[in-house]
Amino acid sequence: MSLAYNPRRAELEDDDPPAKTAPYRRYESQGAVHQISFYLSEEIGAPILYTDLLYTLRTAASTDVIFLHLNTPGGNFDTGLQIINNIGASQAHVVTILEARAYSMGALIFLAGDELVVHDTCQLMFHNYSSALIGKGNEQQAQVMASGKWFEKVMRHVCRPFLSDEELDRILKGEDIWLDSDNIRRRLIHIQKGEPATGPRKGKTAKAGKAGASQEKRSET
Repeated sequence: MSLAYNPRRAELEDDDPPAKTAPYRRYESQGAVHQISFYLSEEIGAPILYTDLLYTLRTAASTDVIFLHLNTPGGNFDTGLQIINNIGASQAHVVTILEARAYSMGALIFLAGDELVVHDTCQLMFHNYSSALIGKGNEQQAQVMASGKWFEKVMRHVCRPFLSDEELDRILKGEDIWLDSDNIRRRLIHIQKGEPATGPRKGKTAKAGKAGASQEKRSET
């Protein structure tokens, strides 16, 4: 076999441009996402019954997702507030899911989630707290004043901007507010757009706020 040198071919090959490299570099990494689900399906009871949920919220990592499935008539105010505070302190992404009803304290827990999911034909209900008092008259009067201020502060912190200040005032005066899935979704869409949850009213300027006892004397909502 004879090998022949072709100067024309060599010239053409020398003129070929070098291969271009991509203007970026692509790297991938995969991490395990830990998903945990809790179902709050009964009346909310004493705090000791929820230590597993509370501990999970407190110790979860930033890559964890915790789902709270809600179908509850509400219950113990102290327990609900502790759950809400632990949701706020958790590093996990907490998704609250309304699956049927969330009344009273259940409604506040729903609003405390990082992400809110609403199924069809569901209800939220907000109302004032109820409690039983013991002790001397002056002690009961002091407790009523302190509990009322505490409850109002919690409601304004957790429920705004989903509920307006006017609606919160009505609740504090004793009115119950009921919302169905359509109304809930409309409010959440308004909030996502940076609008007042109830939508602008004609002739009025609405503003959205910032969007978070002993066993014998425990308050319930």
